[in-house]
Order: sequence, then structure tokens, then C-alpha cells
Amino acid sequence: MVTRNRKIMVWVLWAALWPAILWLAYEFYYINIDGHLVDIFLFALFMGLVAWFPLIINNNPIFLVNGISIAVFLTFGLFAEILLTQIAIIVVLLKVGIRKKDSFRYPLNMLLFSLVSILAAELFILLGGTHDMGRIESGVQFLAIAGYAVTIFILNHILTKLTDKIVYQRKVKFFDEGLRWELTSSLLIIPVGFVLYVLYMEIGRAGIFYLGIPFVFISVIFMLLYSSKEINRYLEKTGIIGHQLTKRMVLDDVYDIFIDELSDLMPINYAYIYMVNGNKLQLEKFRDIHKSTEAEFESLERNEAFSGKVWASGKPIMYNQADEWQDVKSGKIPNSTESVLSIPVEYGENIIGVVTVESRKKKAFEKLHFQILDILTNYLGVASENARNYERTKAESEKDQLTQLYNFRYLENQIDTYYNSLRLTGSQMEFSLLLLDLDHFKKVNDTYGHEAGNEILCQVAERLTVLVGDKGIPARYGGEEFVIFLPESGLNEATIIAEKIRSGIANKPFTVRKHIFDIDEPLDVLVTLSLGLAVYPLHCETPEELVRHADRAMYIGAKRMGRNRVAVYEDLKTS
Repeated sequence: MVTRNRKIMVWVLWAALWPAILWLAYEFYYINIDGHLVDIFLFALFMGLVAWFPLIINNNPIFLVNGISIAVFLTFGLFAEILLTQIAIIVVLLKVGIRKKDSFRYPLNMLLFSLVSILAAELFILLGGTHDMGRIESGVQFLAIAGYAVTIFILNHILTKLTDKIVYQRKVKFFDEGLRWELTSSLLIIPVGFVLYVLYMEIGRAGIFYLGIPFVFISVIFMLLYSSKEINRYLEKTGIIGHQLTKRMVLDDVYDIFIDELSDLMPINYAYIYMVNGNKLQLEKFRDIHKSTEAEFESLERNEAFSGKVWASGKPIMYNQADEWQDVKSGKIPNSTESVLSIPVEYGENIIGVVTVESRKKKAFEKLHFQILDILTNYLGVASENARNYERTKAESEKDQLTQLYNFRYLENQIDTYYNSLRLTGSQMEFSLLLLDLDHFKKVNDTYGHEAGNEILCQVAERLTVLVGDKGIPARYGGEEFVIFLPESGLNEATIIAEKIRSGIANKPFTVRKHIFDIDEPLDVLVTLSLGLAVYPLHCETPEELVRHADRAMYIGAKRMGRNRVAVYEDLKTS
């Protein structure tokens, strides 16, 4: 993010230096423009056409005008070369789409390229170069032209990197893909530019057309080559991402990987993943790529904002700038949004969600980005359904179907995991286990019926969940027995919790509606329970012993002593 002060400084420097640069180039350097305005216009036209087909690499446009600018410099002088290069800069920045608040990039690039032109021209003179066509075959002249071209290339790259680091505060890698492409193109373009200069000097204006048109075609070919390479890279990356998504069995992991990878592939500022939830789109994941902000809403209605519109129509949308989506105005769209891509997530024949990405930059998304996002949303649809099915199956295997509490197998795994973590860290932390059994529950079933008994079991499960809270994990042990794991609870705290549970069950009746009595009114049934408590490592050395000792405490210390009470294994040892 470029600060306002930096932008003002750029405009001030440009206003102070750029007119002076033009004046110096006009007054003190070789100039040959009289009678050649038409030819200069033709050179400018071809430079503009070449600049219209830039390579955009790492947010930096590379436009192949160096060859033509060399011919302009040698023929008409530094003043003409600077002016025509500035025209090319304006064209390329218009092509990439510069927002109003980024308009400082015009003076910044004009100033930088002007400085490069002056420094390269100075080196040209120092190396003995002249603008005399008669010396074209001279070794000194050839060396001066080569020095001029190399200086233009090197200084352009260095100043671009310095600008990225100082002005835009980006991480800079000097030897990157942009350097490779610029070097490759320069090795081809610069010799052609020298030939253009010679041809123009020999046959005049026709030479501009003979090589100006090939220059444009070369630029188009390079742009297509780079696009083809990018398409292959995107497709390869897309396949890798798809493989990563389909391996994940946790929904949140699927969403995180999708957005993380997407932000590396596309120039996005905001990313949203919505899933259909009844008659709304539920926001499952939002990411502000450059800031840690949270979404201020949780869902969308049909036809609301971009995602709601896509959900309603079933068709993707793509906008290049804010002017195109004025009819989609919504308080749930960031004010800075310009470009938008929104695509439905499908599974089978159904739309199960919508993915929307937004950029603050105009014309940020190309057709390639649309195709990539379309492929990735297909992967997302499959991966999210797989993860959802896995989580549903996993939950079913871990839950008791009647009470919806965890089953004892799940609880055993939790106890073992906790026990092993304590051993690995050498911790002496205590943990406890409560085993609960409803008193005389067979009599309840015989009196009120098994359906009523099941109602009571479910209500007991609900009450246990509330009474235990975040202190532990309740589970169904089997039949009318329940078990509660209390991590980080020693004897005193576990005893308090156990007594709270006992009184919480015994002092409030349970309401049953599916009883066997010949009346329609619900009945209140009082139920008590007996609890056995064991503590690790106070009463045992392993989790297996913990369960046995809690069970023993419950039957011997609570059941045999009158029921509706809490018994501690330690008391059995001392009795």
C-alpha cells in the first residue's frame, strides 16, 4: 500500500524534474526532428501498438519497445526517444487499467524511464557513439550502440526493483521470471531494432512499415507464448490443488486450502466461500488477503450481493470495474471492490454453494482466471461433500444414537490421548473419571414403558451436558450407565462436580410423554443415580485401571450403601 505522502512526493518530483529533463534533451543533445514529424508519428504509432501487448509478470508490465526506441534515439535523438517512450508508457498503463488513486504510476514511470534514457545516452557518448550513419560499421559505434542497449535493459530492471521495494514496499527478487523473459525478448528485439534503424536510413519511411509491423507481431507472439506458459502452469497447479482438496476430510481444512492456494494464483483482495443452508447462503469462510478483518455478516439472501445473484440465476458473473455492477449494490460488498468473479459450486445437478473473489483493481481478472476458478470450484464441490460425509459418518460412529452423547469408545480414545500427552510432557496433572448408573431403572421401564425410559435417558444426557459444562466430557457407557471424563480435575474438584450432578438429577423430576398409562397428560418421574469416582494417578497407574476403580466405587461404595450417593475409590481402600 503506497501512502498518500509517497504519492504526493512522486508528483512533486515529476513536476520538478521531468520538464527539466525534456529541456536538457532538447537544448543540449543531438536532435533531428525538423521535416520528420510524420515519420516520428509512425514510430510512435508502432511503439504504442507494441506497448498494447505487454507481458504482465509479478504485477509489472514488460513491453517490448526497446528495439524501436533504439532506432528512434539513433535517428532523431534523445528528445524524440524520451517523448515516444513516454507515449508507450501511457499506453501500457492504460492497457493494464490504472485506478484513479494509483494515477501516480504515470508520473513515476515517466520519470524513471526518462532518467534511464538520459543515463543510457550519456554512456553512448562516453563510449564514442555518434548519430552519423556513415560510422555505422565502426567498431566504436557498434560498441556504443551495444552499451546504450545494455544500459537501458539493466537500468530498467534495477529501477523497477528499487521502485517495488521503496515505493510499493514489496519483497524483491532480482533474478526472477520477469528478468528471464525481458532478457530473452531483448536479445531478439534489440538486434531487430538496430536493423530497423539501418533500414530506415537506407530506404526511408517504408522501412518503418517493413519492420514496425513485425515488431507488433513479435510482441503478440511473446504475449501468447507467455500466456500459454501461464495456462500450463495454472493447469498444473490446479491439478495439485484439486488433489490436496480431495485428500482433506475436515471441512475447515478444505476451505482454508482452497483460499490459500487461490490467493497465490489470482490477484484477489477478498475471497468468500458460501454454502447453501436452507433458504440462505451461509458464509463458511471469508478472507481479506491483505488485512486480518472479519466479515460483518454471516449469510446472504437469494439475489443479495454477487453470491446471492449467482445462486439465484445459477450462472457465473464477471465484472471488470465497479461501473458494471451498479445494480448489485449492497452494504455487504467492500467499497473498494472493482473487479469481481463469482461462480456457483456444484455437486451433481445441484448448486451447493458459491465462491466469490474480488479485487480492488480494475480488469484484475482475465478469461484464464475465470476458467481456473471454474475448475477449482468443481474440486471444491467434491471435496466439501466428501469432507461433510466423512464428518457425518465419523460423528455417527462416535455418538450414541439415542442420547447423542459420545459413546464409550470415543471417550476411551480421548482418555488415552490425554494420558499419553501427560506422559510425553512429564506432567503430574491429575484427571478423574465418574461412572454413573441410574437407580432402579428397570422398575422405571416396567412402570412407565421402555419409550418413557428412553425419554428419561435422553433428558439425563441433556442435563449431564449442562451440569458438566466445559469441565469434562459426558458419554453413554451402556444401558442406563453414563461415564464422565474430567481432565485437569483432582479429587476435590471432581467430588464437587459429582455431587452437583447427583443433586441436579435427583432434585428435579423428568417429564415423560410416551408412557404406557391411559392418559394424555405428561407425567413427572423422579430418578436418582449412583456415582463412582476414581482419580489418576491417586488411585491407579493406567487409564484402564481408572475405569475399573470408578466402576468398583459405584457398585460397592454407592449402590450397596443405599444408592443416590457419590462414592470415591479411595474410601473403599480405607474402609
